[in-house]
Amino acid sequence: MADLSRIFKAYDVRGVVPDELDEGIAQAVGAAFVELTGATSVVMAHDMRPSSGPLAAAFARGATSRGADVVNAGLGSTDMLYYASGSLNLPGVMFTASHNPAKYNGMKMCRAGAVPVGTDTGLLQIRDRAAELLETGLGGTPGKGTVTERNVLEGYAAHLKTLVDLSGIRPLKVVVDAGNGMGGYTVPEVFKGLPIELTPLYFELDGSFPNHEANPIEPENLRDLQKAVVSQGADIGIAFDGDADRCWVIDERGESVSPSTITALVAVRELAKNPGATIIHNLITSKGVPEIVAEHGGTPVRTRVGHSFIKAEMARTGAVFGGEHSAHYYFRDFWFADSGMLAALHVLAALGEQDRPLSEVLAQYSRYAASGEINSRVADQAAALARVRETFAGREGVTFDELDGLTVSGPDWWFNLRPSNTEPLLRLNAEAADAEKVAAVRDEVLAVVRS
Repeated sequence: MADLSRIFKAYDVRGVVPDELDEGIAQAVGAAFVELTGATSVVMAHDMRPSSGPLAAAFARGATSRGADVVNAGLGSTDMLYYASGSLNLPGVMFTASHNPAKYNGMKMCRAGAVPVGTDTGLLQIRDRAAELLETGLGGTPGKGTVTERNVLEGYAAHLKTLVDLSGIRPLKVVVDAGNGMGGYTVPEVFKGLPIELTPLYFELDGSFPNHEANPIEPENLRDLQKAVVSQGADIGIAFDGDADRCWVIDERGESVSPSTITALVAVRELAKNPGATIIHNLITSKGVPEIVAEHGGTPVRTRVGHSFIKAEMARTGAVFGGEHSAHYYFRDFWFADSGMLAALHVLAALGEQDRPLSEVLAQYSRYAASGEINSRVADQAAALARVRETFAGREGVTFDELDGLTVSGPDWWFNLRPSNTEPLLRLNAEAADAEKVAAVRDEVLAVVRS
C-alpha cells in the first residue's frame, strides 16, 4: 500500500510536487475525503502556484466520483476558503503550501463551518483510505457529482469589514508586501473604500516567488518592506505569506513587530467588546500576553502550536481570540479560524483611531526581549532534545514542560525547542528580561543542539 505518511503532517498535507504529491494522490484524497466525511458538497480554493490548479481539479475528480458536488472558488487565500466553508456551511479544502518554497504544495482540509481536520479529527483516516485507493484503484463513477464555479472574494472582503469598525479612521499610508502570493489578490478588494494610500510590493501572482520567499517569519524576507516603509514615510507595513493567512507588521520606523505584541493588542480590543472572555495563546507566545490578558479581565489559556490544536481549544473554551508566535490569528467570529487579513484590519483600526505613530501605540504591549524563531537542521531531533534537557537538568529554579517539544523555564527566562510539524527542523524560541540574557540562553541552547 502507498505510504503517504511523509506528506500527511499534524494538521495538513504538504509535499514536493510531483515527487511526493501529485494529481493521482490528490484525486485519491478527494475520494477519501468525501467517503470519510460523508460530504454531499465540498468547496475548494487554491493559491497561485502552478501546480495548485491541477491538484484542485484532480481532487474534484475524486470528490465527484463519490457523488459529491464541488464548489470551486478558484484563486483565493486560505482565510477566504475558511470564509467560504463557514458562510456556505460546507466542508472545504485549500490547495497551498503556504510559506514553503515553490517546489512544494499541499492541502488544508476542514469540515463544514471551517472546523479543522487534523490528526485527531480524521486526517489519518483520510490518509489511510487514500493510500488504499491508490493501491486498489479509485473506482467510483467519474462525473457523478457536479463542479460549479463561484467567486467569493467580494463577500469575503465585505464580511471582514463587518468584524472590525474602520469607520472614522484617519488616512493612513500603508505598504503591503504580498510576496507574489495571494495577498496581491485579496488586499485590493479588502482595502477598497478605506482611507488608505496603498503602496503595493510584489502583488503579481507568481508561485515561483521571484523576489523573495513568501515567508515573513524570516527576517531577510522583510527587508524590502522595511526599506519601503521608511523611504515612503508610511504609517505601517504589512507582509503576508504565500496563502495570506498570516500577516507580519512593520512599524513606521521600519522595525519588525513581534506577533506576540500584535496578539496582545488584538486581545485587548476583543476583550473590550467581550469582557471577561477567554484568549488563547500558544506556548511560544511571550509571557507578556497572558499577563496583559489577565490585567484586562480576560482568561488566558495556553496551548500547543498548530492551527488544528488552537481551533479545537478555542471551540472547547469559547475563546473570542487566539494568537500564535508565527503570526496566525484566530477569531471566534470568523468560525474560530485564522485570518491574517482580519488581524491586519485590527491593527489598522487601532492605529487609525488616534494620532500617535504605531511604535507608540504598540509600546504598552511589548514587555520582554525575544530571540525570534531560530531553526536548526539536525540528524536526530529526539537525541538533540535529550541533550538539551540533560544540560539544564538539576539547575536551581529550572522547570521542564513537554506540552509541545521541550519548554525549559528559569527565574527570568524561558525557551522552547520543538520539532517542526512541516519541515525536518528543530525550532528554538527564547525570551528573557533583557536582550543580553536572551543571547546567553540562545547561544547555550544552539551550541548543544548543533554539537
